[in-house]
Amino acid sequence: MTNKKTSTISDKKSLLLALICGMSVSSLFSTLSIPEHTFSIFPLICLILATQSIYQNYLNNPLNDDFPLLGIGSFFVGFFGHSAFIKAQYPEAGTNFFSIVVTLVLLVLIGRKLGYLGK
Repeated sequence: MTNKKTSTISDKKSLLLALICGMSVSSLFSTLSIPEHTFSIFPLICLILATQSIYQNYLNNPLNDDFPLLGIGSFFVGFFGHSAFIKAQYPEAGTNFFSIVVTLVLLVLIGRKLGYLGK
């Protein structure tokens, strides 16, 4: 494999792990804010392992210049996407309109930045 191809795979892996971190943080936050949502240890374990994997990937492979912005965007896609899902399950927790709009806007921006959408 060439170095550029390895870097691309590494960046996509880190973006996916950032998405998982966002979902885990949202799950832990919803445990604190929604009384009907029960606590589970698995989001905490998932958050620790995903963060450790992102850090190991950072130490072993150079990051692209656009990664910090894309990583934060991917984190917020996971956070707001999971928040919208939880609020759909528990309607008394509030509306999920804002979470859905933010998630869709961030997905479009990330898709354009990665080149999946047209110029």
